Amino acid sequence: MRIGITCYPTYGGSGAVATELGLKLAERGHEVHFVSYAQPFRLGHFRERVFFHEVEMEDYPLFEHPPYSLALSVAMHDTAVREKLDLMHVHYAIPHATSAWVARKMLAPERNLPVVTTLHGTDITLVGLHPSFHAITRFSILRSQGLTAVSEYLKEETVRGFQVPAERIEVIPNFIDTDVWRPGKEPCHRSTLAPEGEKIVMHVSNFRPVKHVEDVVEVFERIVRKVDARLVFVGDGPERPRAAERAEELGVRPRVLFLGKHASVDELIACADLLLLPSSNESFGLAALEAMACGAPVVASDVGGIPEVVTHGESGFLFEPGSLDEMAAAGIELLQDPRLKARIVEAARTAAVSRFGADAIVPRYEAYYERVIAANGSGARIGDAVKGIA
Repeated sequence: MRIGITCYPTYGGSGAVATELGLKLAERGHEVHFVSYAQPFRLGHFRERVFFHEVEMEDYPLFEHPPYSLALSVAMHDTAVREKLDLMHVHYAIPHATSAWVARKMLAPERNLPVVTTLHGTDITLVGLHPSFHAITRFSILRSQGLTAVSEYLKEETVRGFQVPAERIEVIPNFIDTDVWRPGKEPCHRSTLAPEGEKIVMHVSNFRPVKHVEDVVEVFERIVRKVDARLVFVGDGPERPRAAERAEELGVRPRVLFLGKHASVDELIACADLLLLPSSNESFGLAALEAMACGAPVVASDVGGIPEVVTHGESGFLFEPGSLDEMAAAGIELLQDPRLKARIVEAARTAAVSRFGADAIVPRYEAYYERVIAANGSGARIGDAVKGIA
């Protein structure tokens, strides 16, 4: 197949998964064309059958805000024509699903290019629900020939918030390359992150309010009462100053390290002895899965899609949001009990490989693409139950 993929190229779960999907599809013999305003951050070097098409933007005095969505539609259209794409796969509904619909209309009637839209999280639970975007989000996703969500939770939220028929949505979870995300990575940065041999507690996120990074500091302060440890923050975002301020207030700032954004998170998370994820919501919990694959036990909130990834008491520990004492107690137990940690790490790694490894998930996308293309050839739509949608 010749597959077009559009995603946000910057740091973030949707872009990371979309890029990895493209790379794995190329390894399996497909031709993959990324279309975006910048090269996805994980396309670090040349790969066979992988191509990048940059969206061209021109600055005109008339435009205070250049119309990226329209420029993206043009780039999708031109790539589909020039490269003879069989399918366009867009990740994150806004604005990618809208741009893909416009490109598809531009191609008609000469080409009948099917569009698959994958919903990743805040495009449904936050951005798409905003009154300014709700109507266009619903319009765009309903006009996709294929529609996937990364968790059952997100599927249910889409059905509830956008009145999308449940049968229209295929759940295909996020995945990782478990050869990359694995324990025992070299080089190991433990001696740099914890020069005195302390345990390493880690948090990886974009520091948005939903991540509750202040709670990470609160839990860590409780942990260091019992365990000699260091807290390592990976990522950046609007709540970082609050986390630093709270660490000062609690007297643990010398034990807290802010690394900022990093491309090689797999090398860092493999050094962790514990990952904290006290979010108030997660559509999937990709950071938790990455930690599970790398041998870092997870203590997280029992919200959203996280329970679909982490099994409480088996591959990690889950608690109600805000249960800081319970999270700290579980963290202390994991850091002090080698047998418990070994059991959790083994179960987590097994789940990561068998349920969320690339070999388990990428073939599901291939099969879904084939179904969408076959249905599109007959004018039908996968699971279509909406009359009058073109």
